[in-house]
Amino acid sequence: MSGNEIVTDVVIIGAGPVGLFAVFELGLVDLKCHVIDILDRPGGQCAELYPEKPIYDIPAFPEISGQGLTDNLMKQIEPFGAEFHYSQMVTNVEKLADGSFRVTTDADETFVAKVIVVAAGGGSFQPKRPPVPEIENYEGKSVFYAVRKMEQFRDQDIVIVGGGDSALDWTLNLEPLARTLTLVHRRDQFRGHADSVNKMRSLIAEGKINFVRGQLSHLEGNDGMLSEVHLKTDGGDMAIPATRLLPFFGLTMKLGPVADWGLDLHDNALIKVDTEKFETSQPGVFAIGDINWYPGKLKLILSGFHEGALMAQAAKRIVHPDEKVVFQYTTSSTKLQKKLGVA
Repeated sequence: MSGNEIVTDVVIIGAGPVGLFAVFELGLVDLKCHVIDILDRPGGQCAELYPEKPIYDIPAFPEISGQGLTDNLMKQIEPFGAEFHYSQMVTNVEKLADGSFRVTTDADETFVAKVIVVAAGGGSFQPKRPPVPEIENYEGKSVFYAVRKMEQFRDQDIVIVGGGDSALDWTLNLEPLARTLTLVHRRDQFRGHADSVNKMRSLIAEGKINFVRGQLSHLEGNDGMLSEVHLKTDGGDMAIPATRLLPFFGLTMKLGPVADWGLDLHDNALIKVDTEKFETSQPGVFAIGDINWYPGKLKLILSGFHEGALMAQAAKRIVHPDEKVVFQYTTSSTKLQKKLGVA
């Protein structure tokens, strides 16, 4: 193993509610987790697509928002010290001679774990590509759909396109680094948090960033490096100097690289699992939540929580085959209460 590999008990792919609760269940049986998600924050669909939309079918919560549920789950799993790796996607899974797995991401991080838990909802979120001619020629060089290393944007002429939280967050975060920064949106109303909108408008008023109401038209540059971004505006075509473009046009759900892992699939879209352990056709790889399929499956967060609890018991047997798995209740077990910091 190389010194750069992160060795852990379990790698969880997906930081939505089901992936987060899996950290809790695995923590109760003393298994350490690293969690990977393509988004830049926890919560999955709940936090990204409907953070303020109420959910009515979480036990003991007559009503809770997607963001509220995420916040509560993050607080609940604090005692277990899971480590999170955001803004990256698993690209390769390799079975090693000792039965463990080597997991590699597109951010060049490598993990070695005895167990993999796929909790990726309907699949991985993939950024929507803007309908701009030849934009793919610039992708990964001067056009990016996520910010992995902020230093790559220092002293650059940055154009950010979008009106949601991602566009606003990166406008605020990159403004101190940028040589120039222009935010582009098709209208003057924004979908992001009010506080972020207010901060963004203050930066415009102070002359620190520019705002243009318009839409992407075409790009200019050489060898994948941008020089100008052209916009369609009410006043006609506008050219803006740009060396970095961040288009935030929303996300779409795809099964992604999971489809190439050799797992048995249902309708080429969902991962088949058993209903005892929620293990896939590959021993040691589990799938919980909306990404799995079995007869009678219901796509509910509640179902994913149940699947995570049974998965954790089976994962314990794989990671520590010599240890007896003793089922305990958090209400009566002082050992579990000590783990949770409530004893």
